[in-house]
Amino acid sequence: MNPRPQYYQILENSDIQCMLCPHACRIKAGKSGICRVRLNDNGTLILPFYGKISAIAIDPIEKKPLYHFFPGSTILSIGFWGCNFHCPFCQNYRISQNVSIKSQSMTPLQIIELAKRENSFGIAYTYSEPLIHFEYIKETAVLARQQGIKNVLVSNGYINEKPAAELLALMDAVNIDLKAYNPEFYQKEIGGKLEEVKRFIQQAASLTTLEVTTLVIPGKNDSAQEITAIAQFIASLNRKIPLHLSCYYPTYQYEIEPTDSEKVFILANLARKYLDYVYPGNVGHRDTNTECPQCHNILIRREGYNTTITGLSRGKCASCGNSIYGHFQ
Repeated sequence: MNPRPQYYQILENSDIQCMLCPHACRIKAGKSGICRVRLNDNGTLILPFYGKISAIAIDPIEKKPLYHFFPGSTILSIGFWGCNFHCPFCQNYRISQNVSIKSQSMTPLQIIELAKRENSFGIAYTYSEPLIHFEYIKETAVLARQQGIKNVLVSNGYINEKPAAELLALMDAVNIDLKAYNPEFYQKEIGGKLEEVKRFIQQAASLTTLEVTTLVIPGKNDSAQEITAIAQFIASLNRKIPLHLSCYYPTYQYEIEPTDSEKVFILANLARKYLDYVYPGNVGHRDTNTECPQCHNILIRREGYNTTITGLSRGKCASCGNSIYGHFQ
């Protein structure tokens, strides 16, 4: 595999300016950017982790989480190494905050062939941050689309506008982590800029099927004011965009107590003042059904990842005929 890197420029003294994400890393020879997967090899940008797969599995689409995109289906999910954020609460920190060149390698064509063997309707680029592997995702997504295979992106949304437009044009569905609605939290805790993530969400809302996830962390982003602000922002784009409010549990560098699921249900009800579809997440086997926002007929029943379509007919409510956001079988 000899991938050609994109979105960078060569500077003086063999330095390289990466232009893929808003960090705009200036990379010295022999060093990598913040993401640790884009390397300056004596004045040439190389991608030593191109095709290096950290995880691969067949998952319920609801695990992404995507509730309005072929619900009840399973999808081939692939993960990578590295990340351009350093979230201290990362649930995938073993692969996002580390890199391992010794992992298995798979070409884009091999991924496509595996998806076919597994009878997967699509490929989800997920687990660790896929955007920093822009070239690999793009090549795989082009091949997938040619074969009638759907592309799904699960991401932190931290990428510049031009490469974002390239990838979003190839994606059939996207779930973006909106980690908070506080610029200081993004800067100090995560190492990023809230406004850049909001801009990507705005891009995605106009180009593909979009769902948004916020991990609700006690004392950090769980106030009624912050969840209201998140819901209002999403509603300003399209009130039909689903929002997932997921329970946090202690991992990596955070030792904060787990989120009380009752708190998440309360916050979900608050967000429903502005959004048609709001789902509590990581709440065990409690129901997280989809209701018609017009007549409240139950469209999809869920208990954990067990999904049953009960009230949908060709993407519309079987009771009142209201068109439901998303793509359904």
